[in-house]
Amino acid sequence: MQPVLINGQWRDANAAGSFQATNPSTGEALPDEYPVSTWDDCDEALSAAAGAARELAALPASRIADFLEKYAELIEANKDQLVEMAHAETGLPKSPRLADGELPRTTGQLRQAAAACRSGSWQLATIDTGAGIRSHYAALGPVAVFGPNNFPFAFGSVSGGDFAAAIAAGNPVIGKANSSHPGVTRLFAEAALEAARATGLPLATVQLIYRTSHADGERLVADPRLGATGYTGSRGAGLKLKAAADAAGKPIYLELSSVNPVVLLPQAVAQRGELLADEFTGSCLMGAGQFCTNPGLVILCDDEPGRALVNTVAAKFSAAPTGTLLSRGVAASLHQGLQTLVDAGARVATGHQPGDEPRITYANTLLTITGDQFLSDPETFQTEAFGNGSLFVLAKDAEQMGEVLEHLEGNLTGCIYSADDGSDDDAYDALAPRLRRKVGRLLNDKMPTGVAVSAAMNHGGPYPATGHPGFTAVGIPASLLRFAALHCYDNVRPQRLPASLADKNPGDMWRLVDGQWSQGDVA
Repeated sequence: MQPVLINGQWRDANAAGSFQATNPSTGEALPDEYPVSTWDDCDEALSAAAGAARELAALPASRIADFLEKYAELIEANKDQLVEMAHAETGLPKSPRLADGELPRTTGQLRQAAAACRSGSWQLATIDTGAGIRSHYAALGPVAVFGPNNFPFAFGSVSGGDFAAAIAAGNPVIGKANSSHPGVTRLFAEAALEAARATGLPLATVQLIYRTSHADGERLVADPRLGATGYTGSRGAGLKLKAAADAAGKPIYLELSSVNPVVLLPQAVAQRGELLADEFTGSCLMGAGQFCTNPGLVILCDDEPGRALVNTVAAKFSAAPTGTLLSRGVAASLHQGLQTLVDAGARVATGHQPGDEPRITYANTLLTITGDQFLSDPETFQTEAFGNGSLFVLAKDAEQMGEVLEHLEGNLTGCIYSADDGSDDDAYDALAPRLRRKVGRLLNDKMPTGVAVSAAMNHGGPYPATGHPGFTAVGIPASLLRFAALHCYDNVRPQRLPASLADKNPGDMWRLVDGQWSQGDVA
């Protein structure tokens, strides 16, 4: 039985049971066993995190930045072991996916977080000398991070974007490992503890449990000692956590569900249908479709070029190899989502059947419906089928495309492909504002798969894409604000102010001083 990390110590869990991860490439259970922690483990972790939060508040931001940078170095030093473990637990390719893509992204966002931490400008320090009032964003308190199954590095509970943002904002993290990859999460936690020791951070800055009961998970996110929660996962489980956190008045940032609509305007399809089919197939089937930005809903016109595109994509789906799914649970959920669509009237253009054992797979699946069908039951036809499947909506015309857009739920992304010669411009101008309100990130002539680690990125969107449309899970420094509280100081003596609000600028941070952005000292 693998130990949990609580208050700087690897120790036996107070366990109510155990579980094993599965190698999806072979269908076999991996040898290590991991505990299902009781509330006693959660309680001890929360108390230790509360103490660590007080210690972190007294440390200079540079010390936290040192930790993030040291942690990135240790991840790179342990690259081979991390990649091997992640490949065994998820079936994701060692190269280029894990070693050449996700791991550098992970260390890169840790270093970006460190840079934001050193700068301090993310705190939006605001000084009104006339009124004697000063404010800034500061650490909120211990953060629980629930990591997803599809990105064991870049979104991991003790390595990913939520983790990096929470730590950079000055908060300790209690990581809840995803059951699909507990081993790789343990390796990350070992490196994080080593980095904390090397840089003098409280040893309870990073803690790790693997699994709890649903009731204890809900109790955890509502606990008074917790500042906030970051969660990426299924809508059903996330909403239960949200209900518990909301009842206690605790912030919880959720990434839940997104079908990421792609609109293909008529002249774009007529001019470059084959190219669009290639782009869509590559995007939809990449990584067996196991991306939160996977294009699961395509809207196009029911005309000759549109129907030809459907046939072309179906042929490409049939000819393409099937990717390995992350778990049997993912395969079952994919089948259930697709079956819901078929039961509601969707036509199977290709696929919709389980793959051959022992590798965990599912046939590349393309479904189609008419615009009238969609409008008759828009909620059902937006059922998420997470994986290598997609639904094409064949609308009568651009006007009906707009009606479809009006009935969309919130999504992480939305994309419109238009003709190069301007012949789709009127349709674009009519449809883009409708789509803009439904998505966090709007793309033009580009498939949505992939999320660049850019300061300008919004990996968020209206519900149910996320629990709050005003925040992003990717994009530093904006992502730090999820795990910060606005602290105001009114008539507080100068020597009692935090460094970022003192008259002397503690570094080169940008501050809003009497209505003017400045990197200088207060006159």
